[in-house]
Amino acid sequence: MGFLVYFLIIILVPIWAQFKVKSAYKKYSKVSSSSGMTGAEVARRILDENGLYNVQVEPVRGVLSDHYDPRSKVVRLSEDNYFGTSVAGAAVAAHEVGHAIQDDENYSFLRMRHALVPVANIGSNFSWILIMIGIFAQMSGLLLLGIVFMAAAVLFQVVTLPVEFNASNRAMNLLVSSGVIRNDEERETRKVLNAAALTYVAAAAVAVLELVRLILIYTGMNNED
Repeated sequence: MGFLVYFLIIILVPIWAQFKVKSAYKKYSKVSSSSGMTGAEVARRILDENGLYNVQVEPVRGVLSDHYDPRSKVVRLSEDNYFGTSVAGAAVAAHEVGHAIQDDENYSFLRMRHALVPVANIGSNFSWILIMIGIFAQMSGLLLLGIVFMAAAVLFQVVTLPVEFNASNRAMNLLVSSGVIRNDEERETRKVLNAAALTYVAAAAVAVLELVRLILIYTGMNNED
């Protein structure tokens, strides 16, 4: 029964977080911002105000496919946000610009996350293969190796949290200081940013829980020996 509850939690929590962000985005993507600025204009204004004239703003296909590319120095906004004038679009644009500013300032957690990318990719791709073989073959050494790889991927997700929260905090401050949103729009904007942050919190929480479960399995396997 305990395992059933556990698996329900790790399945339902991410689904709930995704529902929250999509619901908030859908709701406030229909609310026009008082400034009437498109997401592209919001991003460009904030970038210029912070001296990041070399960072470009481009549209990208997809829904909520917005991201900042540190290699190309480009803020890419989904077409609805790039061309739209909604509160949600302004919030997302400012959030991605927040990442560009982090990059320019060499924000420590962003640098740490970038450094962890290769290790995290290896951990995500190979950890479960080693873990499953280790569990079914009762090879504790192989299981431990899989746990180590998985821990690297989990560390990446944990480090992502301060990066995303910091970008959202910057976004709120930048939107207000640049005059993109009014005081009475702050509540709606914060709801969009908080909902997006939930997805990262849920992913990190589930990853940590799964890592702890595997460590307990490894400990139990060694105790049996």
